[in-house]
Amino acid sequence: MPQGPKLRVRPLETPFLVVLVEPEIPPNTGAIARTCAATGSPLHLVGRLGFSIDEHAVRRAGLDYWNLVEIHRHESFSAFEESNRSGRIHFFSGGAPRSYLEADFKPGDALVFGRESVGLPEALLAGRDRVWAIPTLAPVRSLNLSNAVGIVLYEALRQNQALNDTFLD
Repeated sequence: MPQGPKLRVRPLETPFLVVLVEPEIPPNTGAIARTCAATGSPLHLVGRLGFSIDEHAVRRAGLDYWNLVEIHRHESFSAFEESNRSGRIHFFSGGAPRSYLEADFKPGDALVFGRESVGLPEALLAGRDRVWAIPTLAPVRSLNLSNAVGIVLYEALRQNQALNDTFLD
């Protein structure tokens, strides 16, 4: 691993929330947790997980940065909404008609992503006005979940000038 100073920015006073609804694949959630640790973004895990996140499982998976992530568990999406009354919610779906680049992200917003196999349930998306997709240049079904989270989260940070004041640490 390269040694020496790393390029940093100061964390947002009010971070973005990353919300995964019923994630299925442990390495994706691990990669997303690492992105959350790197950006100071709390990770909310909603519903049934396709894996264990107990201390033994996390240690065995080599997630040595897991302790740097603020993790919240919610039994259901409505339980998450109940705990997040003040923030706006953005949903991401491969079938959405509008690009995430049209979204107006604000600190404290929740960025919600669905299961790797099927995405977010249609019932959850029905009637929502902040439903976005990441456009692709080729006819793939969707992007990898951890890549999608990284793309959207860094765009939200960029829009809010959170990446502008860099320093070496």
